[in-house]
Amino acid sequence: MLTVNLPDGSKLEYQRRVRPIDVAADIGPALAKATLAAVIDDRLTGADTLLPADGSISLRLITKKDPEALEIMRHTAAHVMARAVMRLFEGVQLAFGPTTGDGFYYDFELEHSISEADFPKIEAEMAKIIKEDEPLERVEMDRIEAAKLCKDLGQTLKVEHIEDGLAEEDSVSFYRQGEFIDLCRGPHVPSPKAIGAFKLLSVAGAYWKGDASRQQLQRLYGTAWFSKKELKAYLERMEEARRRDHRLLGKQHELFLIDPAVGSGLVLWLPKGAVVRRELENFIHAELIKSGYQIVYTPVIGNVHLYETSGHFPYYSDSQFPPIEMSDGERYLLRPMNCPHHIKIYQSKPRSYRDLPLRLAEFGTVHRFEQSGELSGMTRVRGFTQDDAHIFCTEDQMADEFRGCIEMTRFVLGTLGLNDYRVRLGFRDPASDKYVGKSEDWDRAETALRQVCEQMDLPGLDIEVGEAAFYGPKADFVAADCIGREWQLGTVQLDYNLPGPDRFDLEYVGPDNRPHRPVMIHRAPFGSLERFVGMLIEHFAAAFPLWLAPEQARVLVVSQKFEQYGRDVERRLIESGLRASGDYRAEKIGAKIRDAQLELVPYMFVIGGREVDSGTVAVRDRRQGDIGTMSLEEAVEKLLAEIRAKTVR
Repeated sequence: MLTVNLPDGSKLEYQRRVRPIDVAADIGPALAKATLAAVIDDRLTGADTLLPADGSISLRLITKKDPEALEIMRHTAAHVMARAVMRLFEGVQLAFGPTTGDGFYYDFELEHSISEADFPKIEAEMAKIIKEDEPLERVEMDRIEAAKLCKDLGQTLKVEHIEDGLAEEDSVSFYRQGEFIDLCRGPHVPSPKAIGAFKLLSVAGAYWKGDASRQQLQRLYGTAWFSKKELKAYLERMEEARRRDHRLLGKQHELFLIDPAVGSGLVLWLPKGAVVRRELENFIHAELIKSGYQIVYTPVIGNVHLYETSGHFPYYSDSQFPPIEMSDGERYLLRPMNCPHHIKIYQSKPRSYRDLPLRLAEFGTVHRFEQSGELSGMTRVRGFTQDDAHIFCTEDQMADEFRGCIEMTRFVLGTLGLNDYRVRLGFRDPASDKYVGKSEDWDRAETALRQVCEQMDLPGLDIEVGEAAFYGPKADFVAADCIGREWQLGTVQLDYNLPGPDRFDLEYVGPDNRPHRPVMIHRAPFGSLERFVGMLIEHFAAAFPLWLAPEQARVLVVSQKFEQYGRDVERRLIESGLRASGDYRAEKIGAKIRDAQLELVPYMFVIGGREVDSGTVAVRDRRQGDIGTMSLEEAVEKLLAEIRAKTVR
């Protein structure tokens, strides 16, 4: 007999073999109709999966109200899209078709070059497949039989993946829908009619298994939602996202430049963008000093042996620039991380427990050799600067220090108005070989990190296994921008491994006059300055708060005969510490205001005859329009007060 334990605490008992969909039907016909998948003892599976014949299981039925539902439905949409492409074009080789954050894609190899002109007919064929409403049937077979099936189907990419990528598996699964069958672990929704609305978005190039030395494929992107209303809202968000694209705004407002002559993924900060970066650096620098950090500077290159000791080489070998071979046999590496350099500063002299915690901070530039297809403006680059810091402390100090790092990150995000965020804990996957160190050290670090974060009642706190750094668990801040997109920003990481005997063997002398091992914390509230500023450009649509604005005020004269007074006002603004300029062209005042608005200048000081006679300025707010005439001193203090408060409007 099988006992099925439901989330509400009730139980159902069965003498026969049943599936989740049968359990749903026993509860009620409406639930059976709504059930899309199920979770059996924490394992996501299809609604038609046979449950055990006896024993006891927990069962949760998935409907479109559950967070997992959208991804499962989109997975089915990817299969429907692949089936449509195979119906329309000859010689289609199937690669992979996973879901993404907002949709799905499928990689194909075929002679026909898919373009946006093909989208309407592919979408029409998808709609036809959905209307046919053929169920998706799971088929399991042993690996050898599966390889033979794919050979018979002429799907050579699938054959390779079964023989190489799945070589350790005894059996694999397929999903069949009509004439279409695809290697897939599932699950899928029972009926394609669960796909309420969909749209193809774009097509791009991709390499088989991400290897640039292999054949190039075509990657077709799409999105799917449970309703047309949701799809419409998503497309509107995407249109707004295109309007806010930092690559376009960065060029339009002269914030940054990426020049192929310099190198792909290498950012040139133009004067206006450099102002934004400098203000952010000054802001965090002041907080670091208040919090007892010491500022250091270290080189952007180091001996390969240093990174071999830390584990960054070869653990990050796939994303590192090749070592530089010197004539004397020495090998150097553009640093992928700052932490080994800070560790050597710690080791530069004996340390006592009285020296701890030692907090070392640096705006350190690092380099990663990202694939060219993965580069994207400032948000995915090959050279970037981290607001990096490393704290060396005792075990007893660790909780307070980690808490302080979390609080600093929250303060930074809050100051910029990024209050909609969640905290994601990245833990080790014990089955993976990418992590260094002893299991007991990992268990200790993960337990400590979890306890600190749970005590702080952080929003959206969850754990993702397999997302730890190779040396320790971490807490990542995932912030939503003004149109709801999520960005992984600040990070705090707990490390028992790099200080350990197998790495740098760090020590301090304790109160018992014996050597002890320090704990190490890595933290970066901004993360990458390039990525952070790219995100801010999109979040604010380049209309930065006053304290970050490259130009904070502009003097506009109604007529050139008022230029002298205008220049006096401009000079006094600059002497007050404001970033200001003047527009003294022989243009109408309306054109000057329009230009300042388009250039996103927060405040305009308009000067005509009345202002000259009274020694005042007419202040115009970029957002509110005219806000009245004031004395220059009053106007300057208004702006300075807003800057001091770091107001975000």
